[in-house]
Amino acid sequence: MKLSQRTVRLELAEPLRISRSTMAARDAVWLAIEHQGQRGYGEAVSSTYYGLDATTLGRLLSETALELARFADPETAHEALRTGELTARDTPAAVTAAVDSALLDLIGKRAGTPVHQLLDAPTAPVAATARTIGITGPREAAQQAARLVRHGFTVLKLKVGTPDPEDDLSRVLAVRNAAPHTRLLLDPNGAWTTTLATSLLPRYADLGIEAVEQPLAPGDPESLARLAAHSPLPIIADEDAIGIEDARRLAGRVHGINVKLAKCGGVTAARSIAELLAGSGTSLMLGCLTASTLGIAPAVHLAHRARWTDLDGHLLLAHDPWTGIGGTDGTVRAGDRPGLGVRPADGEEAPR
Repeated sequence: MKLSQRTVRLELAEPLRISRSTMAARDAVWLAIEHQGQRGYGEAVSSTYYGLDATTLGRLLSETALELARFADPETAHEALRTGELTARDTPAAVTAAVDSALLDLIGKRAGTPVHQLLDAPTAPVAATARTIGITGPREAAQQAARLVRHGFTVLKLKVGTPDPEDDLSRVLAVRNAAPHTRLLLDPNGAWTTTLATSLLPRYADLGIEAVEQPLAPGDPESLARLAAHSPLPIIADEDAIGIEDARRLAGRVHGINVKLAKCGGVTAARSIAELLAGSGTSLMLGCLTASTLGIAPAVHLAHRARWTDLDGHLLLAHDPWTGIGGTDGTVRAGDRPGLGVRPADGEEAPR
């Protein structure tokens, strides 16, 4: 087997402002794993928050390519990835997730089977995805919400956490008035203190907010669990829930955990977390970073396990260079094509 890669720039349709930063573009590294003339694909995206740039991702994938050469076929390589024998212990989760994606895509193509069947899903997953609205003015947010509802979106996620909480409240109220029947999620990205969260949560409950994601600064999961125990709204852990040990610590103590493949290590790791959470009283949320369809697709094959699906990273791009999971109508679909079921968009070229 051999691994090849290509770095591309993903431009957003418009800058996305959250409580800690504003993003207008992201670098992505596409990888292809080839075996006997067939290729499986994956994507790793840069992240300032996780300290990963395209150069680092490319270097780590090149190191992984050397290790891949030791394995006779993608099935044994994937088992080695699962057991930690393919990549080094300190390999970033984003790299492991991209390799996991490419191997699963290749295994599925070799078997003529979509990835969700490899993961024992009863049918091809179809899920209503949340669509993110960044921090902006109330009028702009309301206009975005109304437009998204017209296009078929039934779940919206609003970024909050500005220095003046009343600004957030006025924007959320404007969206609620513009989309009165839409499910609304909030994400402060850790911008609230416990005192502020305690005062704001009842007010957001009165607006019919469905859940709040990572209200407190990450690093103190015990405080997050204590807040969840008395919250009038479901609390979802994100930055405080990276991998399976974090999930084990918070299972049954928060209402949800946002599992992102790029932070937990891929579909295989995410599936283990989903199985851990089952029956614990903590629901699964599937989230993502801003990425192309190639980067989002693996999580779509797990969407049947999630209470909340937030897989809209490809919808934020000015141009999505891959296609195959939909989403522009508010619904993502795994489909029945072998592997991940994705392909380059018209005019795009996959890595070789």
